[in-house]
Amino acid sequence: MIRFLEFAGRPLVFFVEECGRIMLLLLSTISWMFRPPFRFRVVFRQMEFVGVNSVGVVLITGAFTGMVLALQTYHGFKMFGGESLVGSTLALAMTRELGPVFTALMVTGRVGSAMAAELGTMKVTEQIDALNTMSVNSIQYLVMPRIIAAILMLPVLTIISDFVGIVGGYFVGVNLLKINSGIFIAKIIDIVELDDIFNGLIKAAFFGFILSLIGCYKGIYTIGGAEGVGRATTQSVVLSSILIFISDYFLTAVMF
Repeated sequence: MIRFLEFAGRPLVFFVEECGRIMLLLLSTISWMFRPPFRFRVVFRQMEFVGVNSVGVVLITGAFTGMVLALQTYHGFKMFGGESLVGSTLALAMTRELGPVFTALMVTGRVGSAMAAELGTMKVTEQIDALNTMSVNSIQYLVMPRIIAAILMLPVLTIISDFVGIVGGYFVGVNLLKINSGIFIAKIIDIVELDDIFNGLIKAAFFGFILSLIGCYKGIYTIGGAEGVGRATTQSVVLSSILIFISDYFLTAVMF
């Protein structure tokens, strides 16, 4: 019986330990945000890596998401004579849900995995220990800039995704499905509000916080050499994606 309880309780203990280490990393990161030296150059470098270098994949993802959504909603609304609502439905879906979520997932795959792999490699090769030996706080130098950059750049990438998604849906709806362009745009203006856009951007910032925190955490606590780096990278992407979906539900329930 005791062995069974030990076996059953081991995952719970591991989960609590993981949550505790993540919270300690978060608190340490917040405390270092307001203490000099302020490494703006490092933050800008990470903003370029997270934001500028992710524009291409976000453009492709957003455009085809909008195009597919226009096709699907058109065929659904056509059965009830509601083709005029394709534009507004597309815009609401992109600004509230699909833009922030798909952008976060793509950035997680490209950036979150890179954060875990880079920091994990530094950890197993003892470069992080060398930084601490030289009186350079590894949390301030390595973790904080990445989290700040992700929080700032995810809303920007989401705006790009929303825009190209709506443009792609417009192209499909107006040019291929022959929806009246005036009605398509007018329904978007009438139904979509600024709160829908702002709430989507708040979601994006929160998703950026999640994927950067998890990526840095998995990298900082990597063990086991090259195999451990690969394992940390995989776990970072999977855990971040799961947390993005879970948090999206709760944020949607609160905001809308």
